[in-house]
Amino acid sequence: MATPPGTRGTAQSATSHPQVLTGAKVVLPTGTLPDGRITVTGTKITAITAEPPHGAPHGAADMIDVIDVSGHWLVPGFVDLHNHGGGGASFAGSAQDVLTAVRTHRAHGTTTLVASTVTDDMDVLVRQAGLLSELAEQGDLAGIHFEGPFISPCRKGAHSEALLRDPDPAEVRKLVDAARGQARMVTLATELPGGLDSVRLLAEHGVIAAVGHTDATYEQTVQAIEAGATVATHLFNAMPPLGHRAPGPIAALLEDERVTVELVNDGAHLHPAALALAFRHAGPGRVAFITDAMDAAGIGDGRYLLGPLEVEVSEGVARLVEGGSIAGSTLTQDRAFQRAVTIDRLPVEDVVAALSANPARLLGLADRVGSLEPGKDADLVLLDDAFEVRGVMRKGAWVVAPDLA
Repeated sequence: MATPPGTRGTAQSATSHPQVLTGAKVVLPTGTLPDGRITVTGTKITAITAEPPHGAPHGAADMIDVIDVSGHWLVPGFVDLHNHGGGGASFAGSAQDVLTAVRTHRAHGTTTLVASTVTDDMDVLVRQAGLLSELAEQGDLAGIHFEGPFISPCRKGAHSEALLRDPDPAEVRKLVDAARGQARMVTLATELPGGLDSVRLLAEHGVIAAVGHTDATYEQTVQAIEAGATVATHLFNAMPPLGHRAPGPIAALLEDERVTVELVNDGAHLHPAALALAFRHAGPGRVAFITDAMDAAGIGDGRYLLGPLEVEVSEGVARLVEGGSIAGSTLTQDRAFQRAVTIDRLPVEDVVAALSANPARLLGLADRVGSLEPGKDADLVLLDDAFEVRGVMRKGAWVVAPDLA
């Protein structure tokens, strides 16, 4: 596991001369290059080749950093669409809290991160949106995901029922406006009054409408997709189960090619058979692994707050103290990757798509991040053969310095 910043591999500036990483298994959009060579210049990937050129690259050898990473994997930096915090800090806190959570997840390979909110008073959410949008404008975050308050009390999960409300388009617009162009996604129970109109509003403003924390029927979910909903918030969780007479939202979300399904692959949110079913039915191009992480990610067991609600984390599983509902996760994306490959036995290339390419495409960032290609940001993760993180680079700078011991 990558050690959090401050103990190893603290962030550095991108170097002015090229860095060349040689000998790794490089996962590209077209497949895996077994003996690859990646050149990074400044903040960008400038070349990827199958075989190292003979002799030193053109120019003085001491002007090029060559790092032999033979026997390791190089994959794109992870992109997390749905994350509430980590490192003991929440995205509902101060700017320093937000940055603590961001640094924690970066140390585990997440180089692009969307900050998710939790249901609260509208005035609190508006203020929170203002702070998060400033950090997104600075490049620390990739935007904001509003999870609640427009969700069903029947499927509220770890959200305060007293603070829930119907998705009035005017109030949805208020949150989007407060984000100053940084709103990326809003989770809605689209069957509630105003739900479909809110989906249409979000689609018109280029914000992802996600179906989640919903008690919708199959037919109501189909209507939401037709109105413009394109994401299933943590599929299977906080929605009616799949039934043979009442298939509910799960069937509608899985069958429609316009929908990307979020999956929390921590071993607690989903049985492996449910994850396999979703992967087989949606296909690797429509799955986005998320963490749904809360403060305890990267820290450990104990008592925490998720919004206004108290959470007990025991053996890595977060549950509400009152009621026992699962309350987010303590997952980091490197563990989701490792579990998907070693336990779920998914192809590495499909896991890379779910962790990087698919969420990058959803966010409209695929021209910059989500895959290893010349011209894109030098965001990459170095993994050993056990799929443990051995290095993390973001925009050409090592967040976690290579550990090849």
